[in-house]
Amino acid sequence: MISAGILSSCSHQPSSCSTNSADSFAWKTEQFADIKILRYQVPDFEKLNLNQKILVYYLSKAANAGRDIIWDQNCKYNLLIRSTLENIYKTYSGDRNSANYKKFEVYLKRIWFSNGIHHHYSTDKIMPEFDKAYFAELVKNSDQKGFKLPEGKNLEQTLTMIEPVMFNANVMAKKVWLDPSKDLIANSATHFYDGITEKEAENFYSSLKDPKDETPVSYGLNSQLTKVNGKITEKVWKVGGMYSPAIEKICYYLNQAIPYAENEKQKVTIEKLISYYKTGNLKIWDDYNIEWVTDTISTVDFINGFIEVYGDPIGLKGSWEAMVNFKNLEATKRTEILSANAQWFEDNSPIDPRFRKAKVKGVSAKVITAVQLGGDTHPSTAIGINLPNADWIRKEHGSKSVTLENITYAYNQVSMGSGFYEEFIENPADIELIKKYKALSDNLHTDLHECLGHGSGQLLPGVAGDALKNYQSTLEEARADLFALYYMMDQKLIDLGILPSLDAAKAEYLSQMLNGLMTQLVRIEPGKTIEEAHMRNRQLIAKWCLEKGKADNVLELYKHNGKTYLRVNDYLKLRTLFGKLLAEIQRIKSEGDYKAGRDLVENYGVQVDKAIHTEALERYKKLNLAPYSGFINPKLSLVKQGEKIIDVKIEYPDNFAKQMLEYSNEFSTLPVLN
Repeated sequence: MISAGILSSCSHQPSSCSTNSADSFAWKTEQFADIKILRYQVPDFEKLNLNQKILVYYLSKAANAGRDIIWDQNCKYNLLIRSTLENIYKTYSGDRNSANYKKFEVYLKRIWFSNGIHHHYSTDKIMPEFDKAYFAELVKNSDQKGFKLPEGKNLEQTLTMIEPVMFNANVMAKKVWLDPSKDLIANSATHFYDGITEKEAENFYSSLKDPKDETPVSYGLNSQLTKVNGKITEKVWKVGGMYSPAIEKICYYLNQAIPYAENEKQKVTIEKLISYYKTGNLKIWDDYNIEWVTDTISTVDFINGFIEVYGDPIGLKGSWEAMVNFKNLEATKRTEILSANAQWFEDNSPIDPRFRKAKVKGVSAKVITAVQLGGDTHPSTAIGINLPNADWIRKEHGSKSVTLENITYAYNQVSMGSGFYEEFIENPADIELIKKYKALSDNLHTDLHECLGHGSGQLLPGVAGDALKNYQSTLEEARADLFALYYMMDQKLIDLGILPSLDAAKAEYLSQMLNGLMTQLVRIEPGKTIEEAHMRNRQLIAKWCLEKGKADNVLELYKHNGKTYLRVNDYLKLRTLFGKLLAEIQRIKSEGDYKAGRDLVENYGVQVDKAIHTEALERYKKLNLAPYSGFINPKLSLVKQGEKIIDVKIEYPDNFAKQMLEYSNEFSTLPVLN
């Protein structure tokens, strides 16, 4: 999965919208802290037939029904804190215009945005800008009966429980701890483990694995690891198990969707997912993924489950996420060309032939229009997705890649005229290059990253998919990015008719290197290191190329009028460097070389150049921009004539707080403390 970067943009122009034209649509609704809230359109929704619209409606309900799960996974106190703050927000009778109350509002909105009390990107705890005394005043002047309490606790005991979690910077300070010098699990606030050390978790799951098993399940993906009477055990996330009320609601809506499935293949896929949720059986999860990845004929598609492992410090537990979409037929022609030529790209990859797939199977890719984002994909979302994650399924059955073009289009609309390019690019010719080609090159980079990059290469026999542990996510994203960058400047893309000229590749090279070396640092607080996997990946690539290309002056950071800028002096040599780094990272993954992977990430991806960082923050601040973006979902509703469904209406809300409260009202299924 590739996240949206600072310079994300898109070439797709929505062709229609039910309520607004693209020109008059208000993409940005508000900005607070380091966040801007956007909306996205769903072009061509009206062109779906009635059955497809109803299918989208029920799948969208299922995409929201598990919302409480991701909150609890991120931190065990998140649901309790959310319900407490929301009751205050709804019922507080004091002065709502005071400076302190405004700070409270921002704090709550930041928590809504991050699905919990830790920043969605840095994973640092979000600290309130008001004190405990004011919090006590807020509680006192709110509806006392509206506070949801843990079983056996009164309000005073509840506040005593959550106050240190909210106000003490040292309590649960990081959602995901990645510094290997300390216990990764014990120092992480995620709720994937309870009373378990890193060593205990590794030993537990190592004991389950058979090194001779060529089709292993994703051990630990859908459970909390804890101790019962001193014995390590798994609490499986399933109907009748942990998170049962939320999963039951997901299954209810999935069942409602089945009669509207477009074909038998899609019907079986949904039924497999329900069976998995009911049993928690990871073999059925694999069966579902095989059905899903081989469904290349349906227009409407979705993801729903415990999928990405970025939130687990040792890369085993899946965060709950969901998304509903349908195929953008015109834009998909581009990805179909790439898919059809997947074997050529694999055969010509600059990696060791031992690590290439002799036969690429089932690579499918499409450009999609997102309709609903849920769980770990909302409010902040990726711009591209490649699934499933199991390496053996990728090898035997293929992978499915998507580019979320209506999402990247929304990013692009907001970035136009921001002054960003003019501030960080000194050469007018480079600015012109970026403006002319960046929208196209961004989408093509995402296509290559998701469609071919993640699906390329293979592990050597006996190498476990999680061998790189806490560095797995960063190295996998770097591998996919490098694959895309290497092929961006290949004549093959011009011959295939999907790249107009190599100048488009130059635009991508320039912006990617600038982002990795400088502009993404505006997301980092002074004195902090880089924690998030995608950001580590980008800096790793850029810093490694800057260092290794120094002798040939391939690229350089230089000063002009007191400001630092980037210059790429030789794009072809830069491409060669991308190929060399790709070969090394593929070797690391294929061989499971943890030490080499660790050294690469720690040496190039983690530490921040303080001078560059300070300068970037100062220059960015003058632009009055927010480095992070997230979305308000469209609202779908059934139109009925008596009991008969005659249409599905789509609307575009513009109030972030209202949507968050509506979701909490409709989809709060779990106890406030699990």
